Amino acid sequence: MSKYPYRQDREDIKALLQQYENLKSGLANSFLEEESFERLIEYFDENEQLAEALEVSAYAISQYPYSSSLLLHKADLLIALRHYREALQVCDQAALLDSREADLYILKTDAYLALDQQEKAAAVLESVIGDFDGEEKIELLFELADVYDDYEIFDKVFDCLKLILEQEPGNEEALHKICFWTDFTGRNEEGIRLHQKIIDELPFSELAWFNLAAAYQGLKLYEKAIDAYQYAVAIDDKFDYAWRNMGDAYLRLRKYKDAIEVLQKVLELASPEDVIYEAIGHCYDKMGHFAQARFNYKKASHLNQGDSQLHYKIACTYMNESNWNSAVKSMETALQMHKMQPEYNLAIGQCYMEMGRYDEAISCFGNVVRVRPKNVSGWVELLKCLYRSSLFEEALDYAGMAFEQTEGKTIFLFYKSIILFAMGQSKEAVLYLEHGMQQNPRLIRKVIDINPALLQNQQVVDVIARFKKRKSL
Repeated sequence: MSKYPYRQDREDIKALLQQYENLKSGLANSFLEEESFERLIEYFDENEQLAEALEVSAYAISQYPYSSSLLLHKADLLIALRHYREALQVCDQAALLDSREADLYILKTDAYLALDQQEKAAAVLESVIGDFDGEEKIELLFELADVYDDYEIFDKVFDCLKLILEQEPGNEEALHKICFWTDFTGRNEEGIRLHQKIIDELPFSELAWFNLAAAYQGLKLYEKAIDAYQYAVAIDDKFDYAWRNMGDAYLRLRKYKDAIEVLQKVLELASPEDVIYEAIGHCYDKMGHFAQARFNYKKASHLNQGDSQLHYKIACTYMNESNWNSAVKSMETALQMHKMQPEYNLAIGQCYMEMGRYDEAISCFGNVVRVRPKNVSGWVELLKCLYRSSLFEEALDYAGMAFEQTEGKTIFLFYKSIILFAMGQSKEAVLYLEHGMQQNPRLIRKVIDINPALLQNQQVVDVIARFKKRKSL
C-alpha cells in the first residue's frame, strides 16, 4: 500500500482521465473497464462537474449498453441537473436489464417527487417493497417514509418506521425519527407497545428507553416517563435530552426541587440554553425563592436578549417582593420591545398603582382594555385604580363599559355598587349590590378587599346577612 494514499489516488485518476481521452480520440489499444468509467463519473460528480460526469456516463453506456449500473449513474446525474423526465426514461431502460436494484426505485421516487407527483412516487415504492428484504428493504422503507412526509400522510410515516423497527429493532435512525412521529401523530399507546418489545430484545438501548418515556409523557403519565428516562440515563449518563425531558416531567408533577436538580445536570452536559435557565427560574419562582428565580431568569436573558418575556418574569419576582421600583425598571425594558403587550401593561400598571403613581397606572390599564376589551382583569385593575384615585364619576362610566364589553360579568355589578356608595348614592348602590349577590355572592370578597370599611356600612351588612340567611335555608 502506498505511503501517501491521497497522492496515489490522484495519480490513478490522472491515468484514467488520460485513458479516457485516448479512447475518445480512437487511439489503438485504448480500453476502459466498466468500473473505471464509474470511478471517473464519481470523480466528476464529487467535483461538481456534472456536465462532464454526464458526458462520461453517456460514453460509458455506448461501450457497455447492457450495464444497469451505468444507466443508474446517468439517471442520478440527470436528476441533479433537473432533467427529471429524461431520468425516468433512463430508469425504465435500467429496469429492463435489472429490476432487482433498490437504487433504481429510489431514483424514480426522487424524480417523481421533484415533478411534484407524490402519488406516483409512493406507488413506485409500494409496488416493490415486498420484493426486497434486509438492508435494501429498510432503505426503501426510509425512502417511502420521506415520500409520505412530503405527501403529508403522516400516519404512514409512522407505519414505515414501525416496520423498520420490527425488522431491525436497533436501527438508530428509525429510533431517532419515530420519537418525533409518535408525538406528532398522537400514537403514543402504539409507541409504548412497540418500544416495550424492543426493550425486551435490547434492554440496554437507551434510545428505546427514551422513546418509551417520551410516549408515556405524551399521555401525561409523568411518573412512568420519569422511570423510563432514569433507565435511559443509567445506560448513558450523558444523554442530555433524557435529562431535559425528565426535568420537564418533574416540572409537570410540580416536583420543582427534583426538576431543578435534573435541569442543572443538563447545564453540565450541554451548552448553556436560555430555555433551561428559564425552566429552573420557573421552578424557584413556584417555590417562592424569588431571588434564585430572578438569578436564573437573568442568566436566560443574557443568552436571549430579545426575549421580552424574561424581563417580564424578572419584574414579577420583584413584584412578589414588593420591590416596585426594580419591577418597573424590568417592565420598562420589556415594554421597549412590545409597547402594547397587555400582560406587560397590566403588570407595570399594578406597580405604578402600588407606588401611588395613579395617572401612569390608569394610562397603562387603558392600554390593556383597548387591546383586550373582553378581558376582565384589565377592567378590574382600571376600576380599582380610578377608585383609589377618587375619580368616582369616571369609574362609574368605565364600570358600565366593562359590564357591556365583558358581556355582563357579575364582578362589575359589585364595582358599580361600591363606586355608588363612595359617591353617596346609597339607594342605587344597594340595588346593584343585591343584583350582584343574586348572581354570585362569593365575589363580594373581591370588592370588600378594595374598601374594607364597607363592612361598617349597615346597609351592606344587612344585604350580606340576608343572602347568608337565604343560603342556610
